[in-house]
Order: sequence, then C-alpha cells, then structure tokens
Amino acid sequence: MAAALDPIIDSARLHELLEGEAPVRLLDVRWALDGSTGREAHLAVHLPGAHWVDLDTELAAPAGPAVGRHPLPEPADFAATLRRLGVDEDTVVVAYDDTDGAPAGRLVWMLRAVGQEAALLDGGIAAWDGPLESGETPPPAPGSVPERPWPADRIATIDEVAAGGALLIDARAPERYRGEVEPVDPRAGHIPGAVNLPYAGNLDAERRFAAPEALRQRFLAAGVDPDGETVVYCGSGVTATHDLLALERAGIHGARLFPGSWSQWSSDPQRPLSRGDAPA
Repeated sequence: MAAALDPIIDSARLHELLEGEAPVRLLDVRWALDGSTGREAHLAVHLPGAHWVDLDTELAAPAGPAVGRHPLPEPADFAATLRRLGVDEDTVVVAYDDTDGAPAGRLVWMLRAVGQEAALLDGGIAAWDGPLESGETPPPAPGSVPERPWPADRIATIDEVAAGGALLIDARAPERYRGEVEPVDPRAGHIPGAVNLPYAGNLDAERRFAAPEALRQRFLAAGVDPDGETVVYCGSGVTATHDLLALERAGIHGARLFPGSWSQWSSDPQRPLSRGDAPA
C-alpha cells in the first residue's frame, strides 16, 4: 500500500504519482444528474490511460424508494468493477470529472472508505497540464482487489439518522434545503435538525477546493465538532461525498455518509420534514 494520500490533489502531485513506483489507475467519472453519461465525452478526450466509470450502474446499486436513487453497490459488485478496471490492493486510484469534483468524489470516497488509496484531481480534466488522448482505452489486465464490506463507522442508516445524536449536514443547494424547489425527489424540504452546507461552498473563486484551514473554519462555524459525530447527506449520496472529502481535507475525520439521503427519506411519508432556513 502506498503512503497515505491526501484526498484532494493537484496536477503537479498527479505527475509525481505517475512518475513514482506505485501503480496508478486513472478513472474518469464524468456524469450528469439528468441521466446523460460521460462516455461520449470520455471517448472524445481523456487523460492518458484513463478508463471511464459509469456512476449510475457501477458506483451505485439499483434505485428504489426504500434505498434511494444511488444506494451503494454490493461489495462484491464494487470489487468486480474495480477488478475490471485493473485495480489491485496496492493500486493508487486518481479519479476526475469535468464539473466540480462531485461525481469523481463519490468514487474517491468509496475507495477510501474501504481502505484503498485514492484521490480526487482538483479541477478535473481542465486542471490537467499534460497530454490528452481520445478513443477507447485498451482494457487492462484484470485486477485482484479483494471484496471488502462497507465499514459501519463510515455509513449511517436511515434509522440511525432518525435517532439523532449526530450533527446532520445537508449538502444540497439552499433552495432545495429550504423546500422551495424539488426537481427530483418526492417531497421538498430537509431532514429536521440538519444544517445546510452546500457542497459548492467547498470551492474557491477558481472552482478549486479551498485551502484546508478555510474549509476547517467553514465546518467549525456550522457547528461541526471534530471530536463529535457528523453525518452528511444530499439528494442521493453523490454530492455529500464532496463535503466528506472536504472535511477530511480540513483535518476533520470520522464523518459518515447517509447513502440513501433525501431521496430515501422523502420517499417515506412517515418521515418528518422541515422547510425554510432553520434546521428544524
């Protein structure tokens, strides 16, 4: 296993990794909420040797009201995807996208949760200062990464969220948190008690992740206790991972993901909700 890797890296650090001794696998996670995929974009241009990963089918299990729109895949299925992509236990994975880091952040969080060295390329494909390729990348030799269960200390179930006891962060846009709009899920609003920290607030004016200390101050000001329990959710468990990686970058560890997020919570009419700016 390679030395501990920061969750967010820049192009210079990626060059260092590619020139190092540890095997590096580049994964392209371009994706859009409207259901379109990034495969066409990947074939048009991508980082050298990168393979495209389908967030909807490879980084999530089938959707449903009882589990949400992007439940975590079964460990065996996730391991099979990684093996197809040529990932071994000692492989360092660097993922990127072409937006704000949320799609690729989902994969990076998943990998780090099960103990695989992984990092997000800050700024995505636009930040890469090296050569680019087009067309289909030849399939790699199958990897040997083992099946690993999702650790309970990195995930919160819907009943654990309902029981309270943790600071609950809603990573969605303010208008969705307030319940003014809901373009995707059954009901509008937020989980009672949740504070709103939109994931876009982790980025600076250049659309790169803010410095660790700035992120730390953002989370502390919202009430995050570095020694306490924090759970993050969003619409379907994708953009919440952006907040989770930002928390780690800020030196705040141990926060958990509620994978079902609002898509699961709002599908159950028995679950309460709140609207407006106040947490409850």
